[in-house]
Amino acid sequence: WLTDYEAALKQAKAQNKALLLDFTGSDWCGWCKKLKREVFDKPEFKTYAESSLVLVEIDFPRAVYQTDALKAQNQKLMDKFGIEGFPTIILLSAEGKEVGRTGYLPGGAGAYVKHLKELLK
Repeated sequence: WLTDYEAALKQAKAQNKALLLDFTGSDWCGWCKKLKREVFDKPEFKTYAESSLVLVEIDFPRAVYQTDALKAQNQKLMDKFGIEGFPTIILLSAEGKEVGRTGYLPGGAGAYVKHLKELLK
């Protein structure tokens, strides 16, 4: 997972992949932890992501250290995309245009990958 949005955007353009932005509270948000455990940590998701996505974690932790620059970038992105809750997953085209928005869904990695593919159609 990348944390530098601009670097991720460049990588997505170069590789012609979609971006998946994960707006999360990694160390305190229960649904965020559940999404990571049930989907993002699973081989099925990782395999799909490697071939099709550039993954970006936009984290708002309570106890994990972040540089001031990272905090500022994440706040700017939160404002730009109008994030109101966690987890919020935003899918962007390789050009940086929003093509889909979702959050936690039950059903595990397979169902989530299928959902992402539908959003990216």
